[in-house]
Amino acid sequence: MVKCSFCGKTIENGTGIMYVKANGQVYWFCSTKCEKNMLKLKRDPRNVKWTEK
Repeated sequence: MVKCSFCGKTIENGTGIMYVKANGQVYWFCSTKCEKNMLKLKRDPRNVKWTEK
């Protein structure tokens, strides 16, 4: 199992979103909430209270 790149929760097999950047870097997200916070809003997970990081 992999962990969410933003919040740090474990993602069960068959769920989640895999995002691959043009340079080959892979991000895993457990929800669209995490995806939007990292990619669109460019938030740092250390400064968001609901994340585990």
